[in-house]
Parts: sequence; C-alpha cells; structure tokens
Amino acid sequence: MQVTASNLTHDEARARASVISDVAYAVVLDLAEGDPETYRSTTTVTFSTSHDEVETFLDLAHHRLLQVTINGREVEVEEGTGRVQLRGLARTNEVVVDARCAYSRSGVGLHRFTDPVDGEVFCYTQFEPQDAHRVFACFDQPDLKAPITVEVVAPAGWEVVSNGRVTQRPASGLEGRWRFAPTKPIPTYIAAVVAGPYHRVTDRHGDIELGVYCRRSMAAHIDPEEILGITRAGFDWFAEQFDLPYPFDKYDQLFVPEFNFGAMENPGCVTFSEQYVFRSKVTQAAHLSRANTILHEMAHMWFGDLVTMRWWDDLWLNESFATFMAHTAVAEATRFGGESWADFAHSMKAWAYQQDQLPSTHPIVADIPDTDSVMANFDGITYAKGASVLKQLHAWVGADAFTSGVRDYFRAHAYDNAELADFLKALEGPSGRQLDRWAAEWLQTAGVATLSVDVEADDDGVITAATVRQEATPEHPTLRAHRLALGLYGTIDGRLERADQITLDVRGASTPVPELVGRQRPELLLVNDDDLTYAKVRLDQPSTAALQRALGTMPDGVARAVAWGALWDGTRDAELPARDFAALVCEHGPAEADISVLQTLLRQAAACADRYGDPANREAVRARLAQVARAGLSRAEPGGDRQLVWVRQLVSSRTDAGFGLGLLDGTTEVEGLTVDPDLRWFVLGHLAAQGQVGHDAIDAELERDPTDLGRRGAESARAALPLVEAKAAAWDRARDEGLALHTRRAVLRGFWQVGQDELLAPYAGSRWVDVLPEVWRKVAPEEGLTLTEAFYPAAIIGDDVVAAADRALAEGLPPLALRSIGESRDSTLRALRAREADRRAADR
Repeated sequence: MQVTASNLTHDEARARASVISDVAYAVVLDLAEGDPETYRSTTTVTFSTSHDEVETFLDLAHHRLLQVTINGREVEVEEGTGRVQLRGLARTNEVVVDARCAYSRSGVGLHRFTDPVDGEVFCYTQFEPQDAHRVFACFDQPDLKAPITVEVVAPAGWEVVSNGRVTQRPASGLEGRWRFAPTKPIPTYIAAVVAGPYHRVTDRHGDIELGVYCRRSMAAHIDPEEILGITRAGFDWFAEQFDLPYPFDKYDQLFVPEFNFGAMENPGCVTFSEQYVFRSKVTQAAHLSRANTILHEMAHMWFGDLVTMRWWDDLWLNESFATFMAHTAVAEATRFGGESWADFAHSMKAWAYQQDQLPSTHPIVADIPDTDSVMANFDGITYAKGASVLKQLHAWVGADAFTSGVRDYFRAHAYDNAELADFLKALEGPSGRQLDRWAAEWLQTAGVATLSVDVEADDDGVITAATVRQEATPEHPTLRAHRLALGLYGTIDGRLERADQITLDVRGASTPVPELVGRQRPELLLVNDDDLTYAKVRLDQPSTAALQRALGTMPDGVARAVAWGALWDGTRDAELPARDFAALVCEHGPAEADISVLQTLLRQAAACADRYGDPANREAVRARLAQVARAGLSRAEPGGDRQLVWVRQLVSSRTDAGFGLGLLDGTTEVEGLTVDPDLRWFVLGHLAAQGQVGHDAIDAELERDPTDLGRRGAESARAALPLVEAKAAAWDRARDEGLALHTRRAVLRGFWQVGQDELLAPYAGSRWVDVLPEVWRKVAPEEGLTLTEAFYPAAIIGDDVVAAADRALAEGLPPLALRSIGESRDSTLRALRAREADRRAADR
C-alpha cells in the first residue's frame, strides 16, 4: 500500500524541536533492483532527547514499511499515517527504519524518468518544502538541521551525485555502492540525490570542485563554458560581497528532466530545469534568465543553506534575498550587467504588482500554519514583492550598511537557524535606522500603493507647487514610507533624456517637493525613477503625452521599464484602453534595445489582443502586430536574436498561415534563420490551433523529433486542434493519472486556445469544475496546485467562466485549490473590465 506524505503543523514542529537535538542521518538507497515502481530506503537516525520518556515521531511516506528498530529493539509501528511513532526513547538514540518507497512521476520525492531516445533511466530528488520523507525517514522540518551521510547502490554505468564529495564509487562498468562524505548540518529539504547515466563535465575554481551534468541525449546541447563562467564569477562576487567563501565542499549543477521549478538550491548538488539546456536557438533573454537562476541558487548557499529559516513563515526572506542578490550579481559580475535591473522591473515587479492585487494577496511575512500551506506562498509576494521590498530596504539603509549587516548576519548564525528579527537586527547596527516601523509597514501589511505627483505651474510653465500623492485601496489602506527618486526628463538631441533627478523620502498621503518649485515643468516627470521603491505609478497628462510621443527614444533601460510598467498597470486596471497600449508597443517597441524587454512588450501587446481587448478588435490588433513583425524581420540581422523574436511574433499573430507552413516545409526561407526543433514545434502548435495542420503533420514532426520534448510538443499540438474529437481525446489524456505531470500540463497548455470559445464552451462552463475533486483525491499539494491552474479555462473570458468558478469555490476543495481558483476568477473579472474599457474607447 502507498502511504502518502504527512502534513506537519507549525505547533508540531515547535514541539518536536523542543525535545530533539544532535540529529544525524545515514541514508542508504538501493536503486539497482530494476523495479520501476519502488526502491529500498534504509535510514539510521541518531539523536538526543531533552529528557526521559520523550515520545515523538519520524516522517515517512512509504510504499511498505519493512522494519523499525529503536536502540536495537524491533518495534511494531502503525501503518497508514505517514509517521513512524517513537516511544521508549533514551537520552541518546539510534533508530533504523527499513522501507520500500515509491518513485514519483510528479517531480517531488525521488522522480524517475525514462528517456524515449535511448531508454536510459534518470532519477533525481526534489524535497522543498517537505518531501524528504518521501525518500527517507527523517524529522522533516527546517530547524532540525543535521549532517547527512548518503550511500546509493546504483546500476552499472550510472553517475550518482549527492551533497557531499564522493568517497567511494564502484569499479568502472559495474553495479555497486556509491558513498558520499557527510554534509555540514543542513535541513532535510535541501538534501539531494541525482542518479543515472548522466553526461558529466568537471572543472575547478580555486579549491572548489565544479561539475555540470545533463542527460546523455542532451549532451550535444549543453554549453558548460558559459555555465561555468557565470559560476566562477558568482563565487568570486559572493565571497567578496559576504566576506565569506563558499561554505560547502563542492559544487555540482545538474540539469534534470521533468523538473517542476526553475532550480533548487541543494548545497553541492544544485538541480535545474532542462529549459536551461538550449537545444535550439534562444535569445539573449534566455541566457540572461539562466545566469540569473544560476546566481539565485548560488546566493542560497549562504542565505538559506548556511543560515536557514526556522520555519516556513520566513520562506519569503529566503527567496527574496536570493532574487535580489542574484539580480545585483548579474548586474555587477556578468556580461548581462546593463540588462539586469530593467529585466527586474519588467519581470519581477510586474509579477509582484499582479499578485498583490489578487484577492489572495497577503503580507510578505505570512502565517504558515502547516506544511501543506507552504505551496500557496511560492508566489509573486514571496519572490517578487519580497525582492522589490529588499531593494527598497537597500536604498533605505544604504548600500554599505546593507552589506555590513548581511556579513554580520552570516557570521552570527552560520550552520544554524535564524528568523526575520535576526536579519533586521543585523542591519540596524551599521545603518543606524530602527527598522520596526519599516517592517510593520512593508512586511506585515498587504497591498500595493499608487504614487503620483500633482504639479501646479504658471502660464510660463514654471512650477509653483508640487506634491507626491500616495493612495491605497480600502481593502489594504496602508500608506508606507518610501525612499524614491523623481526623474526630470526633456528632449535633448531628439531623445527623451533625464536632465535632473530628485531623491526624497515620502510618507503618508502627501509629501511636498519644494525642490521642484521654481523649475520649468519638465516634459516627463517620472515617479520612481531608478525603480527604487515598490509602488504602482500614475503619470500626469503631460508626462503621458511625452511617453506616447517619445518613449522609444529614452536611453536608460530602467527608466523605460518604469514608464512601460506604469502604462501596463493602467491597461490592466482598465484605465488605458488595451488598443492604446498595443499601439504604443507597435510604435515604440521596435526601438527597444533590450531583447528581454522587447519580448515582454510583445507578450503584453498580444494579451491586449487576446485577453484585455475587445474581441471585435482582436484581428485588427493581431494584424498590426504582424505588420510590425514583418517590418522588424526585414531589418533584423540574419541569425540574430531580433530575427528570432520577429519570426515568433509573426507566427503567433496567426494572420499568415502560409508563412508558418513554409517554414516547416522549407518553401519559406529567412536568411540566417535555422528552423530548429523548438521553433518547429512552436510553429506547428499555432498552425494546429488554426486548423491548418492535422494529425498526420503532428505524427511526422514527432517522428523527426522523438524526444520527450517532442512528445510533449505533439501532445500540445493535438490538444490544440479545433475538432470536437481532438478536444475529447485531450480531455481524457489530461485526466489520466498514469501520465507524468509534465505531460498532463502539455496537454492542457494546448487544449485551452483563444478563439475556440464555442468549441470549448462545455469544458469552460462545467467540466473543468467536475474534474477538480478527482484531481485532489490522491495528489501532493504541488501537483494538485499545478493541475488546478492548468484545468482553469484562462483562455476563455466570459461570465460563464466566472459562474463556473463560483461553483468550484463551493465544492469543498482544499484551501490551496480554493485560493488558486479565486485568483484565476479574479483575473477573468479583471480581463472583463479591461475589455469593457476597450469597447468604450472604440466609441470615442
């Protein structure tokens, strides 16, 4: 029988930590038996108790429990609870748990994958937030850190990697036992094992052994020199920034199949999604994203791994710090420096603002009552708003004080646990600022405020009064203190450039700006210049007019990002018609020098056609975007990033099927463009949704690319076909619990298509609601959340979807599911409001 994972409450974790100490684990996994469903896990746990007669428990989700001994005495245990009760303990104890555990196909626990190209098997673990006990018996909570010694029995020809250095490996070509050095004290959620016939590249950086791994079938596509170059630069930058060298033994980075997240910060054994192995041409934006992810995980080696949160209510600080420091490191230590903070404004800030306006928004410091609740907080508040607020804190205390405080924090809490209060205390000393009020305003309240500037000027345009206004919503009325800059921009040599900047502290509803009085009113008065604070921005009419005229000429990437962000916020808030934002992108987007920003703008413009704009105007907006794409393509450097961006935009506009068909059959040639596998699946997916290709074309493409990526591409394309029978078949596939989570996601990604409203009406109206109880019946929270989001008909904007969501909210589903549905429902309502605003604009 399969015993599912246990939900651990904060109270239970506190009680257990109060009586348990000096924990150590020795874990033996036998992966050589050849059973595709289960494997043997034997764990020896040593620990001390605070007094006699302590009763506690180990966490273990198992297939079958074989034997448990306590201090050499075999004991009977209860099955079916996900816990191993421990009674009759001494002051010092040794517990041995022998069990069979189940492989995962959902990316949590020990995931097992078979490569369709060569039939090879690859395994890896993913344990955050509380999934280590799916693989070995443990006290699965972050404040019981322990050294972990791992042994793995593996088939011949496999590589095995864990957190520690290899101390023993089998003879070449033979099945055998791998042993690893004990780790430093770490929490269970960052223990790791990766095993399989992985391709390996090794190197050194000073005393640090480096490794880069991927599947053999992906080896031709990995670029270890760039990955290792960023890794070396990161180690040097972080060691200097934190005044502390890398605190663990070695550093392997492994790109693993069907990974659910971007990456995971297991010390010495960092796992990454294979999306960062570029088997086809990608733009500079993808390389920037990979660099950021590499450095995000590296930042965790200090913040999260060396010093670990005591409980999951400080998850935000763990992730926000890594996000903020990664963007800083990219800016200061890599070739992507000039793009990092503009990318932050366009990606992280936009995500944060979107999340913070949902009904589920919450304070950055969230109350996490149990481990099942943790997954709800891997969100835009935890990552993006938290990082944005840390950027504001960095400006508030000053760069030198921030760095000094972080160094003190690491020295004080190395290899131990800490809390938010410890971090803030470390910053208060060198900065001289008391942070209690700052923390109360920024971390303990939800919602995003809106900043604007009221300007009064005389007939000659000289400013007579200026005030920064701060507004908040009735639901979240907090008016926070901000350290921000006002940028004064005017036309210089045909460009809209900054002529001056004023930095000030803003508090409350209104803050006078006497520094502006007596100056000539600028063409553009940009609130939150340099993007220092976290707030929505509204610009006055002259400033908006200046942007409409000359936004594309602004030379500073961060300033452009703030301006674009203000306009996009206005669009989502139904203040700026979607057609007007799309027109601005068509006018000024082609001049955007930053390729990641250009891609973001084009995605937003496409959303103006498909989501936020009047459907009656959809084809007109798509046609305009296609026209811009053709013009951009004609000017693009052959083989360059912009060429690929414009080709993909032209295809996704779905206005010229002949162009896409020609790319696939070779009759359309674009100088310098390689029509590689990822581009072919991209084109085929769009053509399938238009009904321009059928099953024969999809089958032929799958024969050309029989990889797991090709299989998922085919699943999406088949599900996209505008045929009743194709939708029925795809719906059955999406509900198949035997399929890997990644496959089910691919099916649903293709299933929900803009413009197929009539065909999808039965599913959007009720069937997606009916399937949710079966989704949540047996799955882990991570899998349930992923599938709930995927089943929601986000591509269909209508009152019937809202009504169906209302029914789903009354289904008695778990809180995590209800939160996801509520967020999606709110996004549908926001799109309906924006569509109405766009319709009204058509009547002007």
